Amino acid sequence: MARMSRGQKAFSLFNYLFLSVLGLSMILPILHVIAQSLSSNAAINTGKVFFLPVDFTLSNFRAVVGEKLIWRSFGVSVFVTLFGTLLNLAMTALLAYPLSRSEYLYRKPVLIFVLLTMIFTAPLIPNYLLVKELGMIDSLWSLMLPGAISAFNLFVMRSFFMALPGELIDSARIDGCGEMRILWNVIMPLSKPVMATLGIFYAVGHWNSYASALYYINNRQLYPLQVRLREFIITDSSTINAPAQDAVLTSPEGIKMAVVVVATIPIMLVYPFLQKHFTKGVMVGSIKS
Repeated sequence: MARMSRGQKAFSLFNYLFLSVLGLSMILPILHVIAQSLSSNAAINTGKVFFLPVDFTLSNFRAVVGEKLIWRSFGVSVFVTLFGTLLNLAMTALLAYPLSRSEYLYRKPVLIFVLLTMIFTAPLIPNYLLVKELGMIDSLWSLMLPGAISAFNLFVMRSFFMALPGELIDSARIDGCGEMRILWNVIMPLSKPVMATLGIFYAVGHWNSYASALYYINNRQLYPLQVRLREFIITDSSTINAPAQDAVLTSPEGIKMAVVVVATIPIMLVYPFLQKHFTKGVMVGSIKS
């Protein structure tokens, strides 16, 4: 193994320090939020809580779990994330496949149109008027359809499809397969890495999105979890009624942090199951781009 020069050692040391500081800047706020959500009202008010719970209690979580609106919003977020992500992947694959094959006419003009959407985005008012004219105000479709295809993700998936052997597709055509069957039975089974990677991108976007709901959803029963979280943080979390035995231990700040944890943990749990596909999908798709 070749010895590292002083410059290389200094560069490696700088990288380790920089990445350590960057990692701590992300982890410590999360630990602080979790610690406050698990601490008593007195400990939070006296400023004793930093990165570990003080006077450990689950009262804040019991108050949040007992709130019906939280669970309704949680269900809306899960529905939009699951079905919105499936819709995103289906629509992106249906457009990426023909754009990845050189034999299709009008491929380049369509690519230019897609590229233009990355440079010029429509303003808010035309978007709102379009959604309104389509009758999607106060409908969960307004949270899923307007962003059904991301131009960046489309180019990543198209590049992945282009890397697949063309002979495989030609063989399927000789065997009598139509284009939809080729896409479903030949392309999709080979595209698990890019599907998993883009699925994470789309799912995180749906789970964290709240601006679309603010614009298009007036019915509070259809609010996703992030909008409910915004209400608690900006307005007042004291609207949550804590159980009588926990009234002394709960606090508005602790309940806010408990809602933040409830809104954050589920999407974080998805990543480890798809992590093995994540790096491969991004690298293969992005290099060709």
